[in-house]
Amino acid sequence: MSLLDIQRQGHVARVFLNRPEVRNAFNDAVIAELTAAFTQLGSDESLRAIVLGGHGKAFCAGADLSWMRAMADYSWEQNRADAQALADMLWTLWRCPVPVVGRIHGDCYAGGVGLAAVCDVLVASDAAAFCLSEAKLGLLPGTISPYVIRALGEQASRRYFTTAERFSAAQAHALGFVHELCSAEALDAKVDEIVAALCANGPMAVRACKQLVQDMAGAPLDEALRAETARRIADIRASDEGREGVQSFLNKRKPSWLDGV
Repeated sequence: MSLLDIQRQGHVARVFLNRPEVRNAFNDAVIAELTAAFTQLGSDESLRAIVLGGHGKAFCAGADLSWMRAMADYSWEQNRADAQALADMLWTLWRCPVPVVGRIHGDCYAGGVGLAAVCDVLVASDAAAFCLSEAKLGLLPGTISPYVIRALGEQASRRYFTTAERFSAAQAHALGFVHELCSAEALDAKVDEIVAALCANGPMAVRACKQLVQDMAGAPLDEALRAETARRIADIRASDEGREGVQSFLNKRKPSWLDGV
């Protein structure tokens, strides 16, 4: 059985963690496959959206127990290399130019919360549960922390990093971590709704918007930033897609990127 189930339909790719027997817990092999898959998908200019989900009863229960047993005997150097691979995988997903929609159901624990945090839009079942459980094992959520703190917020992270409490999908939604909350039965329909919204927009504009948020978040409001934002809007206005979008709006017709969608 493949560790990932990757499905492609038109402009949309769906990537499912495919280890239901261990609640989609990840190990070094899963990390390598995710890195390779998102590197390849990110280079595909025809893609407009990627859905990240999991097969079985859970989205991702964190680290695989067998992998953790093996790590117990690792040297510092081996632990450092192992953690670097995880950090690089999360970075690859975070920097993927294609918007990633997280489909969260069941348990989303530890490193699974990190996977959720690197998604651009999160849709969760109201039955999903989250937990940053590392402190229970005498560990810390090191590699996932930059993404979780950005997505969950500093104040909530102070609590859930240190207490390792479970929190519900409703709590995650109230904190702004989850964008859309729905029943398990409505989960796929809501994901498809978000995907359709992404595919209706200018493909290059969507990628540029994703990049814009990452680059502008936390940037100092100085002269260099003003110049950079002005340059970006000038670039996109002068692009073929930007001109097509404005002309289609003014002429009350569909833009060309909707052909065949």
